[in-house]
Amino acid sequence: MEILLWSLIFLVTFIIMEFNAWAIHKYIMHGFLWNLHEDHHHKNHDSWFEKNDLFFVFFATISISFKIIHEVFDLWWALPISAGIFAYGVAYFVVHDIFIHQRFKWLRKANNRYAKGVRRAHKIHHKHLGKEKGENFGMLIVPLKYFK
Repeated sequence: MEILLWSLIFLVTFIIMEFNAWAIHKYIMHGFLWNLHEDHHHKNHDSWFEKNDLFFVFFATISISFKIIHEVFDLWWALPISAGIFAYGVAYFVVHDIFIHQRFKWLRKANNRYAKGVRRAHKIHHKHLGKEKGENFGMLIVPLKYFK
């Protein structure tokens, strides 16, 4: 029963992160922290790193904090929350930074219907270079109209 509950908390945390990422992107990254996210839309720098990468530190800190809570206070439920946030971060990095933006030259040949839909939806988001009017989708939840 404990494994089932741990797995459920992990999975729910992972799913909640998709909605958190959507909301944070729409209201914070394209809101008051646009100055950190802007270089993701405007490549006006020579560095491989972007200011936008600092958002990774924010989410990593939350995941690490739950791991510390688990260790210090012996709260079992904090570990699957930490793992769910971490797993979402890994999945996001693979899909967004590696697959879509090709920051590493991996997954270039993925060309199935889902892959095309995710790329198409993300391309529409990036066609608006400014703070406003950027359509926003999650990493996993993409409207069906993009899966032609």
